[in-house]
Amino acid sequence: MLGMVLAAGAGRRLRPYTDTLPKALVPVDGDTTILDIALRNLAAVDLREVVVVVGYAAQAVHDRRADLERRHGVRLTLVHNDKAEEWNNAYSLWCAREHFAEGALLVNGDTVHPVSIEETLLAAPVTSDVLLAVDDVKSLGEEEMKVTLSPEGDLRRITKLMEPAEAYGEYIGATLIRPGAAERLADALRATFERDPQLYYEDGYAEMVARSEKIAVAPIGKVEWVEVDNHDDLAKAREIACRY
Repeated sequence: MLGMVLAAGAGRRLRPYTDTLPKALVPVDGDTTILDIALRNLAAVDLREVVVVVGYAAQAVHDRRADLERRHGVRLTLVHNDKAEEWNNAYSLWCAREHFAEGALLVNGDTVHPVSIEETLLAAPVTSDVLLAVDDVKSLGEEEMKVTLSPEGDLRRITKLMEPAEAYGEYIGATLIRPGAAERLADALRATFERDPQLYYEDGYAEMVARSEKIAVAPIGKVEWVEVDNHDDLAKAREIACRY
């Protein structure tokens, strides 16, 4: 199994940091970046072969590659998303389809969270080939990627376009993808971005559910984490990252 980080996004709401850097390279604890935390977490659960999908300002990741490998004891494979500034991340994950065929623990490159998330996913019982980390504690708003569950406890809906009161919780941008899901996930992602290139990879999960695929969820409980979309999120990330 590989580690995988989606780090192709521009993060325009984080300017001026992202004038020359991808969002994943914005620092959150001294010189420690969001990508550093992701790689540190993956290494801590012994996933030392890591695929990073790059796109916007990709050269900045290439330039730091050797240092990142040395610092975290990982080996990085960089996959280039040639449409990172035009299309959304359904295509970005699809670009890594040959790699997640080996099985992958995927994390978003704009999420700051402790290693307990990776540990929760890896320790969960095998009930499906795709397993999503879900925060079932925090209060939800309009921006969150919300989920509802079936009576059996599997994923029913995943979308930002849901009333918060209807939701079970928030998908936090971490997924365990087992090898058996790879071909079906790749096909669902392709159908998703061909329908609308601005859709999210989570819409690919929704496509799988629509095809009667089973996707499980792993509640993470009360955990300090944040998706870094804007300067307020960045301030929160800097409050909590130093405590991991």
